[in-house]
Amino acid sequence: MTTTSDLPRGETLQVSLTVNDLQASLHWYVDVVGFTADRRIERDGKLRGVALSAGDARVIINQDDGAQGKNRPKGVGFSLQISTKQGIDALARAIKQRGGTLVGEPADTPWGARIFRLQAPDGVAWVISKPSAA
Repeated sequence: MTTTSDLPRGETLQVSLTVNDLQASLHWYVDVVGFTADRRIERDGKLRGVALSAGDARVIINQDDGAQGKNRPKGVGFSLQISTKQGIDALARAIKQRGGTLVGEPADTPWGARIFRLQAPDGVAWVISKPSAA
């Protein structure tokens, strides 16, 4: 029998994403979206990845080494969501001012959240969401 103490109780979620062009992705996440680059991951003197944060949200982007085939699909079939207490419209405006393109403009959802959507260079879909105050 499973008890509630046997079930995962996550407090944060961290993701690791493989990207085709580490520098282009780093530019998008930091300069366009506004993540902070916390740590560079180097191997044999070469930059292989970067640990990023946006508040408590953590993302590591890693350069694809081609071991599983060149230009394999990335970011297909899922999306990542960051929930925030910040104003969604102001965040969306700031991303557009930094050269970002939204996939979906800020909008209210039937479940009461306000969201907007964007897409990383390798196709990863992102949703920035502010839950309803109710």
